[in-house]
Amino acid sequence: MSGLLFIRHAETDMVGTFCGQLDPQLNARGFLQLEELLRRIRVEDIGAVYTSDLLRARTTARTIAEAFAVECHVSPGLREIGFGEWEGRTWEQIEQRDSTYSRRWVMEYPDLPAPGGENFHDFQQRVLAEVKYLSAEADTKRRSIAVVTHAGVLRTVLTKVHGYSQELAWEHTKSYCSLVRLSNSDALLTSQ
Repeated sequence: MSGLLFIRHAETDMVGTFCGQLDPQLNARGFLQLEELLRRIRVEDIGAVYTSDLLRARTTARTIAEAFAVECHVSPGLREIGFGEWEGRTWEQIEQRDSTYSRRWVMEYPDLPAPGGENFHDFQQRVLAEVKYLSAEADTKRRSIAVVTHAGVLRTVLTKVHGYSQELAWEHTKSYCSLVRLSNSDALLTSQ
């Protein structure tokens, strides 16, 4: 069956922070997660791999592409949302730095971006444009495309394409190397 298999990248040392568009490499645990991911997806009919241009996603994607002997295409449109001044900080650090703005952000989410960060609605439009393009590519190839990206991208797919609540989308994507499947008919079949 063809379609899109969205995969969250493996873990980095920035766990627990707003990593956003920072560019860390996978950590030792991330490389172990990647080995397990390859075992989980080995039965897939993957015809190509597309990835965010950030290192953690590219490393994950290139390993998948090598395992399936397919091309790996880099797309900046698959990047995580930019958190501006909050990148690399924990929520506790953000609250300590500017408790007023952080409280306002929680109350106005998703309409208020992080200071200097990407507008959430622009981010969603970017992601949905990529999903539309990649869905057409999967139809053309008549094989699945593995899409290695970030939690925010997967959550957008789950909420905007499948209608998941924010809470349910968060639950399905909090694990590194989590999977979200999108069929050719643009209906999500599974998430793991």
